[in-house]
Amino acid sequence: MDVEAILKALANPVRRDILLWLKDPATHFAPQPEGYPLEKGVCVTRILEKTDLSQSTVSTYLAMLQRAGLLTSHRVGQWTFYRRDEALINEFMSTFGKQLCQMLKRGDYEGSAG
Repeated sequence: MDVEAILKALANPVRRDILLWLKDPATHFAPQPEGYPLEKGVCVTRILEKTDLSQSTVSTYLAMLQRAGLLTSHRVGQWTFYRRDEALINEFMSTFGKQLCQMLKRGDYEGSAG
């Protein structure tokens, strides 16, 4: 797990929105091509529609989230589908949460009074 890559990916509000939307795709996305189940991933076309950003920007965002390990993708015919990697997200939250608590307890962070 690359914590730095994850933090960089999470630094952008639209990338955070994409992760949030993919947590509950049935609530956030329209039906998919050929009735592909949302639980198996969301078509990049639906993500594009939701963000209202250019195709190149969304592709860059999705690639960054995927490189960080937060998303997985697979192709079905002409479509690419994305879904969250819940195992890695849970591992990150647990590990980073513990590290952050330890750091704050020690006062080992920028802006500390000590």
